[in-house]
Amino acid sequence: MIGVLTPGLALCNRHNPDDRKELRYTIAEKNKVKTAIPSEPLLLTDRQIARLATARIFFGHQSVGNNILDGIRDLMASDARLEIKIAKSEDPQSIPGPVLAEFEIGQNGNPRSKDEAFEQVLARGFGAQGETAMYKYCYADIDASTDVKQVFVNYCNAIAAIKAKHPALQIVHITVPLTVAEPAAKAWLKSMLGKSAPHHANVKRCEFNSMLLKTFVGTDPVFDLAEVESTHCDRSRSCFTRPGEVIYTLAPEYTTDGGHLNEVGRQAAAVALLQVLSRLQD
Repeated sequence: MIGVLTPGLALCNRHNPDDRKELRYTIAEKNKVKTAIPSEPLLLTDRQIARLATARIFFGHQSVGNNILDGIRDLMASDARLEIKIAKSEDPQSIPGPVLAEFEIGQNGNPRSKDEAFEQVLARGFGAQGETAMYKYCYADIDASTDVKQVFVNYCNAIAAIKAKHPALQIVHITVPLTVAEPAAKAWLKSMLGKSAPHHANVKRCEFNSMLLKTFVGTDPVFDLAEVESTHCDRSRSCFTRPGEVIYTLAPEYTTDGGHLNEVGRQAAAVALLQVLSRLQD
């Protein structure tokens, strides 16, 4: 562990992975631009890719979701087998045939608005035929002052209401994305000045993600975006520790601004999401 953030808080940019992850990819240099290239073509079989090509999916998101969609477009450009129709629409039911419909829902900083917007989209009829739907919070929805337990209660209530109204719909849950950890000295200085540092927000995000994983893994499909974001290319984890817990952070090589995904990060996330979606039919 390197450096001290606050008493009892240490930074560890390399943390041994728990080996749960099946995602494997390498970083290759191409035209001096680093690109995430699957070590096996998307780790998807032809059968899984064929199933993705026939799926009807709605994805509610904001800017990090746009990053992931760009990653899917990157992958389609590099793998001729992969063909997914991506269409922007807040009325996915109106789009015929296979589609990955997407729309920016709610307002950042207001997770409840995203619960409500997602419910409103589905109220138009999408999901009656066994389609798949998912939405994600942004890292901006959870900061150091967020009442995480209340946000999670609201989320669970929204999901329960949706399942009751749309029993044939397949819901995919998504963990909250992360931000990078500040250098130890900068974070310590902020704490001395009484200012909130990014690691405080990541503590809250990881708290939410822990509740989501404990509640839904084994019951519903989950796309663990936070795990992808915090897993370095050597499969170690970007994190810091507090007494009794590990707090994961966005790996610096996946971002240029500390929160949004660059080309490497978006492709890594896209691979992982397609893996989850391709297995829904298995």
